Amino acid sequence: MFVTKRHLSRRTVLRGAGVTLALPLLDAMIPAATALAQTAATPKMRMGFFYIPHGAIMGNTIHGPEMDRWTPSGTGADFKLSPILKSLEPHKRYVTSFGNLQNQAMVGGVHGLAPATWLSGTKPDRGSRGASMSTTLDQVVAKHIGQNTTLPSLEVSSETTQQAAACSGSACFYNTTLSFRDAHSPLPMEHNPRKVFVQLFGEGDTPTERTAISDQTKSLLDRITDRIRSLRQDLGATDRAVLDNYVETVREIERRVQLASSRDLSTIEVPEAPIGELNSFGSQVDLMFDLIALAYQADLTRVASYIMVAEGTNRTYNHIGVSDSFHRCRITPTTWAGSRSW
Repeated sequence: MFVTKRHLSRRTVLRGAGVTLALPLLDAMIPAATALAQTAATPKMRMGFFYIPHGAIMGNTIHGPEMDRWTPSGTGADFKLSPILKSLEPHKRYVTSFGNLQNQAMVGGVHGLAPATWLSGTKPDRGSRGASMSTTLDQVVAKHIGQNTTLPSLEVSSETTQQAAACSGSACFYNTTLSFRDAHSPLPMEHNPRKVFVQLFGEGDTPTERTAISDQTKSLLDRITDRIRSLRQDLGATDRAVLDNYVETVREIERRVQLASSRDLSTIEVPEAPIGELNSFGSQVDLMFDLIALAYQADLTRVASYIMVAEGTNRTYNHIGVSDSFHRCRITPTTWAGSRSW
C-alpha cells in the first residue's frame, strides 16, 4: 500500500501560454491510505505491434538453418535469444517466442496484402471499390484497453508508406497500413515525427497550425517552466526524480524534432519532404520508438502499431555497408515485380 500526504489528480496536466503537457504517473497521484490495486497505479496493459516486411534472417533461406539469426532456441532455463534479439537479454524472463505461424490471407498477394492482413488474418475483398477487410488485432485490443487514454491507439511508420508502395485501386488500402478500425476504415501510418509529437502534446492538425505554433515558440516546455518549477516544489524526492526524467525526455525529443525542421537544404536540390523527417534513417527509426515509449509513459496511449520499414521500399543502407536497396523492384503503370536475397 502506498500512502502519500498530498494528492494530485491522475488527470493533472501542466498548462501555460496555450500549451498542455500530460504528466506520467507520480506517487502523489495516489490517494493516501489507498490500496495500490484500487488506484491508477495498477499496472496497465500495453501492447505494441512492430512490422518488418519480408521478415528476418531465418532458417528457411538457401543458406540453411545455420544461417538463422532470428529464432530463439531452447526452453525454460535453457531458453536462448538469437543474435537479432540479444538486446532483450536483460528482460529475457518476460520474453515468449512463437514460431511456425503462417498468414494464409496474404497468399496470392504477398507485398500487396501482407501489411493489413498481418493483424487480421482475413483476405480482403479485392473486388470492392473501397476498403473491405476486417478489424485488425490492434484495434480489437484498443477497444478493450485504450478507451480511457487520449489516443485509443497510435499508428506510425519510419518512412512514408504511400510513396514506397506501388499499388492501384483497392490494393492501396492493404499495403500501406497495419490498422483497420473496422472492415472499411484503414488508419494511416504517420511517419513525420513532428506531427506525432504535436498529436501527443498539443494542437496543430494542419500545416498552417503547426507553422503558427512553431513561429510562436520552439519549445513546449519553455512555456510551462514556471508551472513545472511550482509543481516540483510540492513533490517528494521520488516524484521529483520521475518528473525530472520525464521532462528531460520531452526536451530531448523536442531538440531532435526541431533539429530536423531546421535543416538548411538551400545549397542542394532535394525532392520535397515532410518537415520533421530525419535524414538519418537509423535516427528516424529510434525517434519513432522514443515517441511510442513517451506516449506509453504518459499513458496517452496503450496500443501502438509501427511499420519499421515500408513494404516494397527501395531504401539503401550504405551506413552499414549494404549498397543494394532493401527491396529491388521495377515499376510499370499497373504491375510490379520484385526480387530479394539474403
